Amino acid sequence: MKIEKLELLHLKMPLLHPFVTSIGRLTEKDFLLIKMFSGEHIGYGESVAMPNPGYSEETTGTSVHIIEEFLIPILFNSSINHPDDVSEIFAPIRRNNMAKAALEGAVWDLYSKKKGVSLARALGGTRNSIDVGVSIGIEKTIDDLFMKIESYLADGYKKIKIKIKPGYDLEPLAKIREKFGFNIPLMADANSAYSLDSLEHLKKFDQFKLMMIEQPLAYDDMIDHAVLQKQLDTPICLDESINSPEDARKAIELGSCRVINLKIGRVGGLSEAKKIHDLCAKHNVPVWCGGMLEAGVGRAHNIAVTSLANFTIAGDTSASNRYWKEDIILPEVTMSVPGKIEVPTSPGIGYELNEQVIEKYLIGKKTFTNDIIS
Repeated sequence: MKIEKLELLHLKMPLLHPFVTSIGRLTEKDFLLIKMFSGEHIGYGESVAMPNPGYSEETTGTSVHIIEEFLIPILFNSSINHPDDVSEIFAPIRRNNMAKAALEGAVWDLYSKKKGVSLARALGGTRNSIDVGVSIGIEKTIDDLFMKIESYLADGYKKIKIKIKPGYDLEPLAKIREKFGFNIPLMADANSAYSLDSLEHLKKFDQFKLMMIEQPLAYDDMIDHAVLQKQLDTPICLDESINSPEDARKAIELGSCRVINLKIGRVGGLSEAKKIHDLCAKHNVPVWCGGMLEAGVGRAHNIAVTSLANFTIAGDTSASNRYWKEDIILPEVTMSVPGKIEVPTSPGIGYELNEQVIEKYLIGKKTFTNDIIS
């Protein structure tokens, strides 16, 4: 499969509501959209890098640089027989996983369209629908938090994740349990806001019987998480610490976590995500698909990967209207029944682009033609 042309689109879309975490506050999503052309088919990919290097060292700007100067030339010089080849040909470029994943996702979409199968089936997915949860940012008041939880429970979401930070943790969790009881599936995401100095404080989380606490300690740590996990009944889920299958192997062997959050962009693409999924399945470590405030193309890739068998916990792949007044795909992602999203069965990601919405939020576009094709 030769890539004949590639379009790199830069969009800036307002979020329906501000999203606040321990890292910062987002009111809009600044992201890259990939259109990849081969023969009669077009593959779509999306970068999940943020404008600022808060979640990871990558940004929208660094992704543009890496994609333009290094990854596109490599793709144009390569003959790709299978999307798994992309990880290998990109290997000389260290890290920059979100930039790699944006292009690799478009290759997977192209490949599955050429094969005439859905992206989910091309990946080896077996589910016809996926369970979905919702992620709630740090709210201004407890009443605001309650209103959102009530709304999402009414919509049927199968997991409620709240963002926490020092000073906003035990109280909201206690009040949630007091109001909604212990039957709602509840977890907390710290985004690396604590250290082992908070060990005694973190032990108090056990009283809330959470599904898990996500990335409580440093974004690049495994050792301290292993120490903490031994002290907690609550399962630790690692997010930012897992950037490769090798990271996942080490975390499992060290006992740093009991759950892993898989984000396609964070680990460098669908092929690498599948490797981590398979490793975790072998060791009976459940995985779930985390969210990066994706627009429709990234959301479609999340749906496809979540169809794999070891995604046994509802992910953060909510319906489009959870984040956007209007999404960049047609149809938009919706729940078929409360708490479930259907996995598309048509070739590729299973969605078309809404060009009118894309044009509305487009702030830049570059086209690259492969002049090397023989």
